[in-house]
Parts: sequence; structure tokens; C-alpha cells
Amino acid sequence: MGIAVDAASRGLKTLLVEKYDFAKATSSRSTKLVHGGVRYLQQGNIKLVMEALKERGVLLKNAPHLIKNQAFIVPNYKWWEGPFYGIGLKVYDWMAGSLGFGPSQFLSREETLALAPTLDGDGLRGGVLYHDGQFDDARLAIHLAMTAADHGATLINYMCVEGLLKTNNKVCGVSLNDTLKDTSTYQAKAKVVINATGVFTDSILTMDDERADSLVTMSQGIHIVLDRKFLPSNTAILIPRTDDKRVLFAVPWHDKVIVGTTDTPVKNATAEPTATQEEIDFVLHHIQKYLAKDPGYSDILSVFAGLRPLVRGQSKTTAALSRDHHIAISDSELITITGGKWTTYRKMAEDVLEIAIHKIGLDDKHAVAICKTNDLPIHGFRNDVDFNMPRYYYGADEEGIQSLIREDRKLADQIHPLLPFVRAEVVWAVQNEMCMCIEDFLSRRTRALLLDARAAIESALSVAEIMAAEMNKNTVWIKNQIDNFYSIAKNYLPASNLPTGQPGFEIQTTN
Repeated sequence: MGIAVDAASRGLKTLLVEKYDFAKATSSRSTKLVHGGVRYLQQGNIKLVMEALKERGVLLKNAPHLIKNQAFIVPNYKWWEGPFYGIGLKVYDWMAGSLGFGPSQFLSREETLALAPTLDGDGLRGGVLYHDGQFDDARLAIHLAMTAADHGATLINYMCVEGLLKTNNKVCGVSLNDTLKDTSTYQAKAKVVINATGVFTDSILTMDDERADSLVTMSQGIHIVLDRKFLPSNTAILIPRTDDKRVLFAVPWHDKVIVGTTDTPVKNATAEPTATQEEIDFVLHHIQKYLAKDPGYSDILSVFAGLRPLVRGQSKTTAALSRDHHIAISDSELITITGGKWTTYRKMAEDVLEIAIHKIGLDDKHAVAICKTNDLPIHGFRNDVDFNMPRYYYGADEEGIQSLIREDRKLADQIHPLLPFVRAEVVWAVQNEMCMCIEDFLSRRTRALLLDARAAIESALSVAEIMAAEMNKNTVWIKNQIDNFYSIAKNYLPASNLPTGQPGFEIQTTN
């Protein structure tokens, strides 16, 4: 997405194709943080932290409707934790400089419990407060897609790259297949082809050269989602050290609490990874150590898993592998970028575009070759957003949704009593955000599936009917959509939490 924005805003003719939906896999499964990376500072990766802190500030400037200041507490239960973490976070503040989100501070036991009243008070000595950024990852991806389109890029979801076109052993385009219409195939010629496919990087590399070395090592991270009663304040919690030497976050998000993450090595890339019972147990076990009320399986509203595309290295554990990005150019001049993290997406795009522009042969003195994204507003830009409002993340686009409601008051109805999303958002997503399937809407145009998987399953029929009316689809399409969604959504809940039966079977299908 960042590459498409950068290229289009430079005046380059740009095509982005996505096999599934935008941000279908890794990019919608993060911890929802725009951060320098406290853990990377602890690992001594000063360069990555400095770069990420700078980009965090740039993102806040360019997308104030999507990025918010989030306060975190590091609770201290041992005498040395206060000064140890406090000094480290003061260094973090210093590195951020003028782009800092707020100074860190030492807290007494009473101040810590005032900000995080559900922390376990037994043995608590105090805490350290610091600030970082929070965002909605899938919503930023959609707005980046819209930003690229605003600047003339062509973006197509559900369009799969089946092979690379070559002339004289040099890549000159791609062959494509429309995954929604299996018989539709296309070819797109290009001066440069960039492979920016995350955990699927190696599959494109082998299209270019079946003997290509693997660039990616995958690691799975999961998060569980709980009711706000487990963390009723607006302050997040960072657990600085788990059994596998990671950090664990408990973060308020869209009126729920996200807890994670894990770091489990994975061999095979998939668009729908699923959490294992061991991973869920790991997260529950560690958060139970720090909360006064222990969450259990019955309290899980959703559990989602994502795969990290880590640059292959020599470390014995994926947790120790670098989160830096890596750019490679093959003998056929296929350009590949992998690794990195959400916070540095803009810098990753700039780095790879400089290489692509050099390959095309554009003179750096031409205006077309100048990167504009450092000061480029993201689609929906709005400075006066109230993050307590239910649809704040649409930014300036919220007026479009309100306009739909003014035309039809029924569109103000919620799609489910336990979800804040309204029918107008479904219509908006189909008309303006390339929402093709009900999973696109329930998982990424809104975050219903991640916030309350059971409620998302129960709202599937309602969403499918609205989409079908907008897209002129029949009841066969509705039933297929519900079946496909349920096959995905059931993996977002422990089996004991699933609703009885599969919603949608009562639909009478006709051609």
C-alpha cells in the first residue's frame, strides 16, 4: 500500500494487485501499535528504534484521524524494575525528540492503581508511565489504498499473480487471474515489478527462479480480545518479560482489550492462520499473573493470529530475528522487499521506490522522482477527530456515511446489538471501499470479527443481504458468503464459545 501511494504521488503509472482482500493476512493482525519498539531498544537495535520513532511522528502528522496517543504502564513488582525500565524509557523519550508523544514518568503504587485499577495490587511497588501510538491497522490499509487511488493508482483486490512475464530473461510484467471469476485471466506489462507480499514473498521468488533462496522466516503471533471490564481505564499495560523473553501488551482498543502476543515459528504461509490452544494458554497464563480478576476461555470474545515475515537470519529463535526490512534484486530485475513493520511502512516504500526509479532510468532531478509522502495527508485526513466517537476512523469520510443515513433512516440501524456498526457502513464499504465479500466488511472494513467473533457470525446474514442488494446478487451468493465466512470465523473463537449451529442455513436458495 505504501509503495502504491509513493509511486502514484510521484506521478508514476501504478498498479497494485492483491490475491485476497487488502490487508487480508498479516497487515490486519497486528497489536495495533505505531511504536518505536521498546523491545527493540532492549535488544540494542538503535537504528530501527530511531527510524520507527521518526516514522511514528510522521504518521501522526499525516493521518491524525487514525493515529492516537496511547499511555502505557509498566508495572513494577521488584525493587530494581522501576529504575531499570524507567531509565530505558527516558532514553526512548530522548530518542523520539520533538516527535515524542509525551514524557515518561515514575509512578507510585497508588498512582499506578489509579490509572490501572484492575492490576494485581499484591506486591506492586509502582510503575513507569510512557507514551506510544495506537491505530487500526486494516483501516489504515484501506485509507492508504484510497490515497493511492486519489493520486491515480489502479488497485485491484482478489486478483492473483499467476506468473511473471519476461523479455530476454528480464521481468516485464505479470500474468493475472481474477479469483472471483476463475476463468478471467489478464496480462499487465510494467517497467518494474515489485514483490511486496509479506509471508508469501518466497512464492513469488520461485515464480521468478525455482531455485531462488528463501528470504523469509515466519513467526506466528496471536492476540485474545476481552471485555473492557478486565482493563476499564484508557491506560494500556506492558508486561516487560514473558517466559519466551518477549513483551506482552494489554491494550484498550475499540472499547475492548487486546492481549498479546506470542512468537511461534511457522513453516507454511497461509492467509488464515489459527491460534493453537498452547498459544491461547500462554497469553492467558501471563496476563492472569498481572490482573486482579483472571480471564478464562469463556471470557474470550475473539482470538486472532498473524504471521510475521521476518528476514531470514542466523538466530535460533524468531523472537530474536531483526524487524528491519530487506530489499533484494534478482538477476531478472524483480525487486523484492520484505521484513519491516507497520510503523516504518512509509520509509520502506521510499527505499524501494528509489531503487525502482533508478532502474527505470528517471533522473533524480525530475519532479516525478521526488518522494512526497513525508508530508502527504492520508485519505480521510481530519484534525478534529474525537476518538471516543464510534466511527472516528473514517475521518472526513464519515460525512459520506451520514449522508447515506439522511437519505434512508433505516441505514442508522446497528447490524447487531453488541456491535457499534450500522447498515450505512455496509453500503459505504461496497460503494467506496471495494468491499467484495462479507468477510471483507466484518473483518477489515469494520473490525467486528476481531472484536466479538460470535456477534460477527450472528450478523453475517444481515450484512450479506445488504451487500447483495447493493451488488445485485441472489440468495445463492448470500448462502455461499455465509458458509465461507463461517468457515473462517469459527477459528476466531474457542469451540466452547461458538454459537449453536451455523447461521444462514435457513435461507431458501434459488437461482
